[in-house]
Amino acid sequence: MPESVDTPITVGSSSIDLGSAIREHAEQEILKVADKYFRRLNTASVHFTGEGDDFRCSVNIRMGGLDMMSAEAEAKDAYLAFNSALTKVEKQLRRTKRELRDDKH
Repeated sequence: MPESVDTPITVGSSSIDLGSAIREHAEQEILKVADKYFRRLNTASVHFTGEGDDFRCSVNIRMGGLDMMSAEAEAKDAYLAFNSALTKVEKQLRRTKRELRDDKH
């Protein structure tokens, strides 16, 4: 996998102090998803906010010539919120790939 310095992935928060572990986790998981589906990650962003005792995470991924895929999730843990949002984006990518493949017949 490419180094995070070379990838167009931003992970941030305006209200929460994020540690390097969650940033690295987010970058690695996005790269895995990108490699699995279209392999051409243009840009990705992850943003965390605090919602009371919960964390809200939004994930945006743009791959190849596709439109931006976006999802949000809320959970008690930042990792759970991120993983849930990324799962939703992954579902969008899977469906898009299936549609493109089925259109070729």
